[in-house]
Amino acid sequence: MQREQITGTDTHQRRTHTCGALRPEHVGQTVILKGWVDTRRDLGGLIFIDLRDRYGLTQIVFSPQDGLDAYKLADSLRSEYVVSVEGRVQERSDETINPKLPTGQVEVRVDDLVVLNTADVLPFAVSAHEEKRRLASEDLRLKYRYLDLRRPEVQQRFLTRHALYQTVHRYFDAHDFVEIETPTLMKSTPEGARDYLVPSRVHPGHFYALPQSPQTYKQILMVSGLDRYVQIVKCFRDEDLRADRQPEFTQIDVEISFATEDLVYELMEGLMAAIWKDIKGGDLETPFPRMRYDEALRRFGSDKPDMRFGLELQDLSEVFEGSGFRVFDSTLAEGGKIMALVVPGMGDQGRGYMDRLDKNTVRKQIGAGGLIYFKLPADGSEAVSSVKEHVLPRATVDRAVEALGAGAGDLVLILAGATPTVYEQMGALRLHMAGELNLIPEGADGPWKFLWVTEFPLLEWDEKAQRFFAMHHPFTSPRPEDLDSMFDNPRETRARAYDLVLNGSEIGGGSIRIHNPTVQHQMFRLLGIDEEEAQERFGFLLDAFRYGAPPHGGIALGLDRIVMLLTGADSLRDVIAFPKTQSAQEPMSNSPAPVDGHQLEDLHIQVIDIEEEED
Repeated sequence: MQREQITGTDTHQRRTHTCGALRPEHVGQTVILKGWVDTRRDLGGLIFIDLRDRYGLTQIVFSPQDGLDAYKLADSLRSEYVVSVEGRVQERSDETINPKLPTGQVEVRVDDLVVLNTADVLPFAVSAHEEKRRLASEDLRLKYRYLDLRRPEVQQRFLTRHALYQTVHRYFDAHDFVEIETPTLMKSTPEGARDYLVPSRVHPGHFYALPQSPQTYKQILMVSGLDRYVQIVKCFRDEDLRADRQPEFTQIDVEISFATEDLVYELMEGLMAAIWKDIKGGDLETPFPRMRYDEALRRFGSDKPDMRFGLELQDLSEVFEGSGFRVFDSTLAEGGKIMALVVPGMGDQGRGYMDRLDKNTVRKQIGAGGLIYFKLPADGSEAVSSVKEHVLPRATVDRAVEALGAGAGDLVLILAGATPTVYEQMGALRLHMAGELNLIPEGADGPWKFLWVTEFPLLEWDEKAQRFFAMHHPFTSPRPEDLDSMFDNPRETRARAYDLVLNGSEIGGGSIRIHNPTVQHQMFRLLGIDEEEAQERFGFLLDAFRYGAPPHGGIALGLDRIVMLLTGADSLRDVIAFPKTQSAQEPMSNSPAPVDGHQLEDLHIQVIDIEEEED
């Protein structure tokens, strides 16, 4: 019997199965399925519909012999209509079996059809059949995000994210952690990225801040005696966006009393192993390797090195000492370094390629002063240098090639400059050349190369501000052996800080914290924060330290980034349900947006037109 839903009236029956559930063992059963019309095929006498929900696809067959009214109504169905069907499960004939679908051996012969809702023509196709759609632009997909989320591959990312949540909850519960929610409206303690501020209506001129991290609260929880805390928490940073940044993001926030670095490493490695076991079905090799920050910079030019391939950097400073080449001599005289990268199999590149590499990659993208190279032809003939022989003698070139262990067919790339800048430039060049050689695997199949990067500098100098900033945050503890010299030699003071890196992405960072009020005041002094300012901004934490604060430490893991890597997504936007664009806008709801003037009055806020101000 033909039935169409009356607006506001729910007349359809409860579904018995999802569109991904039916198998040969269901043949002969009467079932009720509900979902979206993915595709429709009219073969003259029979109408075939692929019905889709988040569980899968089922082929639905309408025949006038089974139900004339349903057959007639099926003729009006279009893509993305929402329908309910009732019918009998039957086996497909051998020639129509679809081995690509879990439900591909069966179909449903429909007796009854209810159209639950119609759909306008979509701005882009969302069919589960890839050959029936071309991917729309990201701007369009984000504007109609609710449609983009219908795509099975997008839904799968969020199912993976859901599974990750469940593993995290189980793992930390099994290790005696307590899940505690910290405030979303907190005090602004600016140090690093800008805060998102929330004006208070009841306290005119006063503002809350959205948390960049629950850092101070979780440290206070350690003082409170709740010795193992965890929270999957939203955090906010008002900063310029990149593909791997969002203004609001989710982290797995962890703090542990009586922590040591080894305890943090052990617990987080266990968590990663549990996640990969549950989601990928494989075992991770633990413990993860560890590497000091300064070693990571020297060898890979990055504090988050991608360990899936080699191409290690090499230092040629000693080899070129006194070479007579002005660029090298001046670099070394100023305390800089001459760094080299041996790229296998590219020794026969032509002049055009090398010129483009120098101009477009090294100078424009990386920002280095220029590239020096030696080409070692595959036929074993002598090296070809980009520097003329009377400027850089042949003997010096040969000595450098020998020191590098380079051979026929290799390309030697050299940059000279101050540290750590030259390390970072070479690190960027390393990644570029790895891409040229197709050494960086794509997708979500691994390999998975975890690494702990340790012993970061405690402080970093800001030339513009002419002051030190905390490389992690101002509550990070200096290493005990550096504590006595932190005022005399702040640039060389190392932190008890660590980052967890996976395939060239930082997925977590943490530290052992300062728990001694005296040391915390010393840290503030190094950062140019006097006692009055420290008390005003962080007095609640400093006061808590006076009442028996245990040693403690922790870590924050980027949940969005972990999901991005697990699913092989291209950016964080792909794994956040309603992400912001690079201009910090959410296109679907058009946020941020102006608000009513009365709301501003209630908040004691006046909006100043910037253009009028400039006039």
